[in-house]
Amino acid sequence: MSSSTSIRIQTPASSEFIIHNSPYYEQIDTECSVFEAAYQNRIPVLLKGPTGCGKTRFVHHMAHRLKRPLITVSCHEDLTASDLIGRFLIQGSEVFWSDGPMTAAVRMGAILYLDEVVEARKDTIVAIHSLTDHRRTLSIDKLAANIQASNHFMLVISYNPGYQSLLKELKPSTRQRFISLGFQYPSVEKEADIIHTESGLDKEQALLLSKLAQKIRHLKERGLQEGVSTRLLVHAARLMKSGLDNYTACHVAFTQTLSDDPILCSSIDQLIMDFFPSIS
Repeated sequence: MSSSTSIRIQTPASSEFIIHNSPYYEQIDTECSVFEAAYQNRIPVLLKGPTGCGKTRFVHHMAHRLKRPLITVSCHEDLTASDLIGRFLIQGSEVFWSDGPMTAAVRMGAILYLDEVVEARKDTIVAIHSLTDHRRTLSIDKLAANIQASNHFMLVISYNPGYQSLLKELKPSTRQRFISLGFQYPSVEKEADIIHTESGLDKEQALLLSKLAQKIRHLKERGLQEGVSTRLLVHAARLMKSGLDNYTACHVAFTQTLSDDPILCSSIDQLIMDFFPSIS
């Protein structure tokens, strides 16, 4: 960036965002090779799939695999463009510029992950457009500057199509700036492997939990808003592993978490008792 001003710019060190330990991730299909090819070709990536199916874990896994810093932003309706880009701050008698997560990622060549991007305001989403085409630049009006993204910079966004509405969806003009990877829950066997690896629960019970999850997910046809996630399965498994009885572990992880509707809760509890009939 060239500027005629002498304003101090505060930006975090890339070392703060390096993932040193490889997070466990069970590859489902060709998503890892697709992501690597996108990174090599500087193509932004859109991840879509239900809650807790592994989107965030996948991004962490790939950041470690590619040895790049990862900056994650959990998007929400109050997220402004300034929150992403940065703002002027006053400290004592000094006025300085503090980089937001997007600007920091552009400068340091990080992977920027905007989680649940459709939750952000539409004018905020527009701020990413110049980073997702041939320009790969970030315009900062307050600094009267354009920052060229590092060759290593990569933009990744995600959202849950199950919660998509007419008021919260990506415009076609935005979606077509990305390649897309669709995520679903793993197969019963792979999900059982994940549960076993993440919790230490024995494989037989992990398989029962995975099969139970399949049954609960079918309740979406009866009004359940969101099926049980792999993340919740791991939570239940850890409770079981620590000595909590099977029914209680599943009841607090699934029934009480997934719904407040008495009929749905009763249905989930019945499924739990079908798989774990005895309290042990």
